[in-house]
Amino acid sequence: MALLDREHVWHPYAATPQPVAPHVVSRADGVRLTLADGRELVDGMSSWWAAIHGYNHPRLNRALKDQLEDMAHVMFGGLTHEPAVRLAATLASMTGLPKVFLADSGSVAVEVAIKMAFQFTGRGRLLTVRGGYHGDTFGAMSVCDPVNGMHHLFSGVLPEHVFADRPPREYDEGYAARLTDLVARHAGELAAIIVEPVVQGAGGMHFYHPAYLRLLRELADEHGVLLIADEIATGFGRTGELFGCDHAGIRPDIMCLGKALTGGYMSLAATLCTERVARGVGVLMHGPTFMGNPLAAAVASASLELLRERPWREEVGRIEAGLLAGLAGAAEAPGVRDVRVLGAIGVIEAREPVDVPAVQALVMRHGVWLRPFGRLIYAMPPYSIGDGDLERVTTAMTAAARSL
Repeated sequence: MALLDREHVWHPYAATPQPVAPHVVSRADGVRLTLADGRELVDGMSSWWAAIHGYNHPRLNRALKDQLEDMAHVMFGGLTHEPAVRLAATLASMTGLPKVFLADSGSVAVEVAIKMAFQFTGRGRLLTVRGGYHGDTFGAMSVCDPVNGMHHLFSGVLPEHVFADRPPREYDEGYAARLTDLVARHAGELAAIIVEPVVQGAGGMHFYHPAYLRLLRELADEHGVLLIADEIATGFGRTGELFGCDHAGIRPDIMCLGKALTGGYMSLAATLCTERVARGVGVLMHGPTFMGNPLAAAVASASLELLRERPWREEVGRIEAGLLAGLAGAAEAPGVRDVRVLGAIGVIEAREPVDVPAVQALVMRHGVWLRPFGRLIYAMPPYSIGDGDLERVTTAMTAAARSL
C-alpha cells in the first residue's frame, strides 16, 4: 500500500513523491486511529477539525446506510429531495440566515460567498485582515494572507484586495481607529468584508477580541458593505460558542460553513445569507455537480441532531480546561513563543518553524496523532475525547515543545 501511494498519490501541501511516507490508517473508531502496523493513536486533529463526534459513530453510520437504501445522489438542478431540504431548514434555524446554498467544500462555499457579494453590490473588491485563511481555490486564495500565507506563489495572478493588520488578542483603541479609517477610505469599492470570526485557523491559529467583530458589523452597516463570516473552522461549537459570531453577538450577511457540518463523514459545505442578499443577487451562476448530495445531507442532519442532543458546551469547556492545565508547562520551554487555548483549540507557537516529521515521530511515540505546520503544534480534538486521552495529547504536545 505504501509503495502504491508513493507511486500514484499526490498528498495535500506536499511534493510528489512525498519525501516522508504517510502513515497508512486501517481503521478509525471513537477518538483512535489504528495504523496498518497495529499502532493505535489518539487523534488530536479531528481529521482537520471535522470529526467532532469521533469516528465510526453508530448514529451517523445508520444515517448513511438508511439514505443509501433510497438514493445516493440525484442532480439538484430542477429536482430537490428531503435530506437537502431538511438540512437547509435546520441550518437556517441555527443561524438566523434563511437562504442556504449547498456546496462541495469550504473553499467552494467561500467562492460562492464572494460571488454573492460581487453580484449584490456590483463592486469587485474585498477587505479582510492579515493572518487569515479561507481556502485553496482562486477567489479564496485572494483573501488569504498575501505575505505570510501559503499562497504567495500565486500573488501575481490573484486579484488584489484590501488588507488590514491582523487583529490583536486584546482590544486596542488604536487598532480599532485604523480599521475604521481603512474601511471608510475603501468603502466605495468594497463589496464585502470577509473574516474568520474570533479564531484565524490555518493562517496561524491566532485568536482576536470579539469587539472587532462588532466593529466590523457596525462599519459594514455604516458604509453599505456586506459582512461575510467564514465559520468553516469555527462553526458548530469549536470555540465554546455554537458559532464564532456568537462571541460578539452579531449576525453576518453571509456565512460559510463546512468541516464539522457532516461530523467528518463526507465533504459538504454551505453558504447562507439573508433574505435581502438573496433577493439582491437574483440568479446565482453557480451549480456544483454534487450539490445537495443526499448522502452528505442526511449524515449532516444526523450530526447536527447529535450535536443538539449532546452537552457539547460542557464538553468543549472540559476540553478547554484540560488544554489549559495540560499545556501550562509548555510555556516555559525555551523554544516556545506562546501558548494559547480557546474552547477545544490548544496551540503551542514555537519561536522558529518546527521540524514536522520529527515532531510527528515524537508525539506518535506518545500514542498521539497531530499535524503541526509552520511554527505551530496544536490540537483540535473530537468533543468526545475523554480526560485520559486528552491528557495524553497535552503530554505529547508538551514533550514536543520541550524538544524544540
